[in-house]
Amino acid sequence: MESQNYKNHRKFYPPHHFIYLPLLILLEAFGIFKIFNDEANQLIWILFSVIIFLIFYLAIMLRQHYALGLQNRMVRLEFKQRYFEIFGLRSDEVEEKLKFEQIAALRFANDDEFKELLYKALHENISGDQIKRSIKKWRPDNHRI
Repeated sequence: MESQNYKNHRKFYPPHHFIYLPLLILLEAFGIFKIFNDEANQLIWILFSVIIFLIFYLAIMLRQHYALGLQNRMVRLEFKQRYFEIFGLRSDEVEEKLKFEQIAALRFANDDEFKELLYKALHENISGDQIKRSIKKWRPDNHRI
């Protein structure tokens, strides 16, 4: 397995991203094409296109909503556990001062960089992307959904 870093840390689910969604996009394009080229059945093709669009929208939103909601909770719990392991303190006050994107980015830093980047996030308000770009020794997350 390739070592994880900033450039390759995003993950795709091939059946969803490369089969199901492209198929819906093709069907939507076909429906729109037929709206303009089959005037006898134009209303049917408009209805077809609206239904395909709604299925496409629902597929994207439901998948994202459930997976990201659960993943965000797990990332917050991981931050709390890691903060406690490193500092021996509860993280409630610190967590309230950070944006979620900062918490999510900090999980890729090793323990030494975690301390330094956490300080910068709290005092300089650097973004999650800036945190990720600052990481020298990437700590991979190979179990993401």
